[in-house]
Amino acid sequence: MKTVPIVQIGLGGVGRVLVQQILAHREALASRYGFRFDYVALADRASLRARRNGLAVPELEAALAAKAAGQRLSVTGGTAGMTWRSLALTQTSIFVDVSAAAGHHQALAERVTAGHRVVLANKKPLSADYPAFQALTAHGATRYEATVGAGLPVISTLQGLLDSGDTLTCIEAAMSGTLGFLCTALEAGQPLSAAVREAHRLGYTEPDPRDDLSGADVGRKALILARTCGLPWAPEQIAPEPWFPAALAQVSLAEFMARLEELDAPFAARVAEAQTVGGALRYVATISAVGASVGLRVLPSDHPLASLRGPDNLFSFTTARYAERPLVVRGPGAGQAVTAAGVLADLVATARELVAALNV
Repeated sequence: MKTVPIVQIGLGGVGRVLVQQILAHREALASRYGFRFDYVALADRASLRARRNGLAVPELEAALAAKAAGQRLSVTGGTAGMTWRSLALTQTSIFVDVSAAAGHHQALAERVTAGHRVVLANKKPLSADYPAFQALTAHGATRYEATVGAGLPVISTLQGLLDSGDTLTCIEAAMSGTLGFLCTALEAGQPLSAAVREAHRLGYTEPDPRDDLSGADVGRKALILARTCGLPWAPEQIAPEPWFPAALAQVSLAEFMARLEELDAPFAARVAEAQTVGGALRYVATISAVGASVGLRVLPSDHPLASLRGPDNLFSFTTARYAERPLVVRGPGAGQAVTAAGVLADLVATARELVAALNV
């Protein structure tokens, strides 16, 4: 039985679910494909728990319990002040980044150069400078399905189109479950202030809803899609339209939440304008070779994105082959279980490639 070492960076909600999914399916994968995943290291922001011959199940479960309780890995036997960057691994391993941290791109690219592989749910390494994107993704060394559509087959669909010789005309996508939820609430007549507070209460938003309402997350996803198409864009070439004025970006979270009613009238007017022409208001990313836009648009009722309700995501690919009717991928674009499953699928595909290379 071949072993495939994993170094996991990040043990937030998605990271903990990923460990649970791997433990639950590890033996089935071993039976099916002839390899076994072994965690050689877990890393959080300030500590590392590592074992060269693999962390035992009780150690992994203790780490999950500590992180769920808001503690550092160091309380379970990890080493405080030591990071995953310090690991010296002799066996080809998979580094999986399920954190939301910035600044990992260079160290991950160095692992790729050393012959290791990378799987990402973290969007920031791919939305840093373009040379970092190239260093990570050259020759298929990095898989990153979960950075854009959680568990949806978005990147693999796009890569399949391009690899088979199709040419892209346009991508149109609604790829924020939070903003989709808000658009649906606005169409139902709910004030934006009430919709944001409800989304916040349900856990659909980040702790500070401005992290969603800024559109920055959608902008990163649009940049990753563009770069996957071979467009060497810089981050500043995609400027998302925020849902709030610049003045509200400077206030405290408590003040922002208290002043949400200031946004009700402008958004009610935008919804009314869309309904007057029989259209639907959606937060849309549009990507083509000539540029990209990310913001609220009024769409005709027969547009694929107009049918979206709630937090679902939808990606519409118009290409030379799919010119008359676009190829559409639709489904939940967020959630810990589906995001972790998307990461696990990338891990399995990567591991199968590594094992096949060893058998040549």
